[in-house]
Amino acid sequence: MKKLFAVLLAVLALGFAGLASAEDAPAAAEAVTAVAEAAAAAEPAAAAPAPTVNKGDTAWMLTSTALVAFMVIPGLALFYGGLVRSKNMLSVLMQVFVIFSLMIVLWFVYGYSLAFTEGNAFIGGLSKAFLSGVTVDSMAATFSKGVAIPEFAYIIFQATFAAITPALIVGAFAERMKFSAVLLFMVLWFTFSYLPMAHMVWYWAGPDAYIDAAAGEAAAATAGFLFQKGALDFAGGTVVHINAAVAGLVGAFMIGKRIGYGRESMAPHSLTLTMVGASMLWIGWFGFNAGSNLEANGLTALAFLNTMVATGMAAMSWMTAEWLMKGKPSLLGAASGAVSGLVAITPACGWVGPMGALVIGLLAGVICLWGVNGLKRMLGADDALDVFGVHGVGGILGALLTGVFANPDLGGVGVYDYVANAVAPFSTSAQVTSQVWGVVVAIVWSGVVSVVAYKIVDVLIGLRVPEEEEREGLDITAHGETAYHI
Repeated sequence: MKKLFAVLLAVLALGFAGLASAEDAPAAAEAVTAVAEAAAAAEPAAAAPAPTVNKGDTAWMLTSTALVAFMVIPGLALFYGGLVRSKNMLSVLMQVFVIFSLMIVLWFVYGYSLAFTEGNAFIGGLSKAFLSGVTVDSMAATFSKGVAIPEFAYIIFQATFAAITPALIVGAFAERMKFSAVLLFMVLWFTFSYLPMAHMVWYWAGPDAYIDAAAGEAAAATAGFLFQKGALDFAGGTVVHINAAVAGLVGAFMIGKRIGYGRESMAPHSLTLTMVGASMLWIGWFGFNAGSNLEANGLTALAFLNTMVATGMAAMSWMTAEWLMKGKPSLLGAASGAVSGLVAITPACGWVGPMGALVIGLLAGVICLWGVNGLKRMLGADDALDVFGVHGVGGILGALLTGVFANPDLGGVGVYDYVANAVAPFSTSAQVTSQVWGVVVAIVWSGVVSVVAYKIVDVLIGLRVPEEEEREGLDITAHGETAYHI
């Protein structure tokens, strides 16, 4: 009826316009325009527009994906490779390279589906196994209403996260684990630890589902367990770093110490390569952190800036503290400090302001330095490349401080309420409690899965290489190659 009424008004207006003289034509035209505007206003409120894909967002996401892949191969491989003895250099490169390849395949087979489709609070379903039903027109939600990216872009971006996380673990048991055991363990751990953690923290229905309070409650009920708890993890403090670090620490205990540990020199064979690897990690991490915003906008720039600030501050704080303690600043300390800052800012990068990032970096350098010295001695495990001291301690620190510095009163961006379409009131105590939930669940979940997975591998094929192979080095005994021909 409203449309019919509007049409009749327009016809009447045109009739009166025809009776008007030529000099009255502009006034008649204005009358028609006014009637048309009134008719438009009489229309019922239009439905929310369908999400659209922006080419700039898509280009940024593909660039970020390449940067994260660059972090792993060659970044992480060279960082770890330089830290081991020369006789084990290729074994570390091989482990990182092949784990990355294997996880990419598993992600497409079933990983993406289990992590990012609706199931229960702890794991998704298999509706998108082998990427079933995904086409070039499929879209994935971002963090803005009405904005999407191609689902293929989201899938491949998340694939690189799934690939780097298991690769981080190898640093803890470097120089002594069977290659076949490494691969079998990674399949088990990826399936039963990484995928559930990714679903618990990152799966939700997307912002467009939150059209009103009732719809918001229904959408929230389908989200992952830790998402429902309100845990904030912008780019992987719990899913990636704590998750991997706990698995590494468990492995260091269960596999045992390297032969000669504490009696023989096990100094890094090439700090040059370690520094190159650390630099690649730093550059690639911009894709890791800023890419996690899924769009190219001001918040992306904030995450990029925070990553730079925290990393530089952590490198300086670690180096300075070590300088004061030992009398000399070391390249290894500066590089390790930078990585600790990258780790700590990961969960916080899109939630905190620059000053929060600076404080997180400052604390990360000092506390992770303690993690690889004091805490490592307390634990008594041979965590060969300090995976837990850097990724575990740094991840826990960053996750907890996210709950503090996300506060808008401290320069953070706060937590957005998609029903009210505004930043929600912030409670530091409540948010820190949510962050504790994330940390504890990550530690317990990964710890339990890791113990079971290592035990299964040990029963089936054994975890550790024979003593004579370990003494000779894994490059020759496991792969028949050597890194250097001198």
